[in-house]
Amino acid sequence: MESAAPFLTGQFLLALPGIGDPRFDHAVIAMCGHDTEGAIGIGIGATIDGLGLHDVLEQFDIEPGEAPDAPVHFGGPVEPRRGFVLHSTDWSGQDTIDVAGRWALSGTIDILKAIADGQGPSRWLVALGYAGWGAGQLDGEMLRHGWFNIAGDERLLFDTEADDRWTEGFERAGIDPRLLASQTGTA
Repeated sequence: MESAAPFLTGQFLLALPGIGDPRFDHAVIAMCGHDTEGAIGIGIGATIDGLGLHDVLEQFDIEPGEAPDAPVHFGGPVEPRRGFVLHSTDWSGQDTIDVAGRWALSGTIDILKAIADGQGPSRWLVALGYAGWGAGQLDGEMLRHGWFNIAGDERLLFDTEADDRWTEGFERAGIDPRLLASQTGTA
């Protein structure tokens, strides 16, 4: 996705309580592209039970080698069989996209081979699926009750457990998530 104006690219979106879509309950989305044509992000707030990196590598007949059997994240409801790797910027492949200088996104098999060979990025996480919005759709959702954005950083992406990212994200913004209301009011 070409980015004429990278609005939320390189930030995290945290789903507010009562977003109205159970697929995004406590979601944390690493925004990888957001411009006038739409937006794409990878969910990093939940992992897929019973699925690890070794299972994914096996599907491609790749020996795991040095790769740990890391959990696979639920990247989003769109194309849930398509894989993505969010990773540090110290590795680049044929389709790697730099995300605002904060992390990179790759979606081809070459990164999986590099990780298994111990030649991949120093930090990474694997996800299946993505979250996508059409032109203006996310902008509209940002104006209504639904999403809260925070600056993206490697610590939340790579050093925080998936189940803790939503709470940690709000706390980093100075918000106690236990005090968030699940409905908006009217004045």
